[in-house]
Amino acid sequence: MTLENTKNLKKQVAPFEKSTTKESVWQLINTVVPFILLWYLAYISLSVSYWLALVPIVLASGFLTRIFIIFHDCTHHSFFKNRSVNRIIGTSMGVLTLFPFDQWGHEHSVHHATSGNLDKRGTGDIWTLTVEEYLAAPLRLRLAYRFYRNPFVMFGLGPIYVFLLKNRFNRKGAKKKERLNTYLTNVLIVALVGLLIWAIGWQSFLLVEGSIFLLSGAVGIWLFYVQHTFEDSYFEEDKDWEYVKAAVEGSSYYKLPKVIQFLTGNIGYHHVHHLSPRVPNYKLEEAHNQTLPLQNVPTITLATSLRSLKFRLWDEESKNFISFREIKYLAKRNITVQVKPEH
Repeated sequence: MTLENTKNLKKQVAPFEKSTTKESVWQLINTVVPFILLWYLAYISLSVSYWLALVPIVLASGFLTRIFIIFHDCTHHSFFKNRSVNRIIGTSMGVLTLFPFDQWGHEHSVHHATSGNLDKRGTGDIWTLTVEEYLAAPLRLRLAYRFYRNPFVMFGLGPIYVFLLKNRFNRKGAKKKERLNTYLTNVLIVALVGLLIWAIGWQSFLLVEGSIFLLSGAVGIWLFYVQHTFEDSYFEEDKDWEYVKAAVEGSSYYKLPKVIQFLTGNIGYHHVHHLSPRVPNYKLEEAHNQTLPLQNVPTITLATSLRSLKFRLWDEESKNFISFREIKYLAKRNITVQVKPEH
């Protein structure tokens, strides 16, 4: 992709970068209200059976994923035109999704600025080793990496660690504004949880909220994982790394059924989002459909995305992901590289 093509692509997407207050307010209504109603329906259904409650629980987890997309847009200041409104709404949605607004906003902005850059990994991304790094790594690091990349750990234990533990503490070097926002989010979460436990009891709360949390958390991490982990993704060393290429070649178009696309807030158009984070989620599809070069990007479906579960290591020679099984065929390479710092 030439410099001129890069500039043209950005210009083509620019008209979609403006949010519309009416659409943003409507999305808040058609997302938060159904979530609250489904949450209550799940609680009421417990009096009959947990299995009956699973129906509204599954649906509510979908709407909680959609709430996270609103939170996500607010951290990019793309959901509303006013930054203060984005901050207020974003912090509120962060309470529901267990994410502090400023802390995650910082990490996610670093992710956008470094996605696919082999020399700048480690913040806001999935821990990824290259083949050479893995082969040169000591046994303890290999085992840790295999543990981290295990689907049960990544999509099961991952949400518990990230949402419940990691998000509760400030990162090292966080500024006062960010630290205070994390404290505020924690206080509001504790207050909301305390109120719900007082109202319905801790058992009912755990059955409903715990189930919704685990389902939506697994979905959220899966979406983040699959949108950057596909066979011929984009990874380059810093000297060769290009932002636009990383966006359109290193972020997938996850073509989903309309219902799932709705519940995931169009985040399947991830290539558009990475090219221009200022495009609100409800304009991503339109930007994709009206920008021809964006239609010729790596495309995955629900069926083909399952292949990504076997992609564990990035092979710099072939420029694609490989599985742990394939590593034995590459183990005879003459490895002279230094292992980069752990994630």
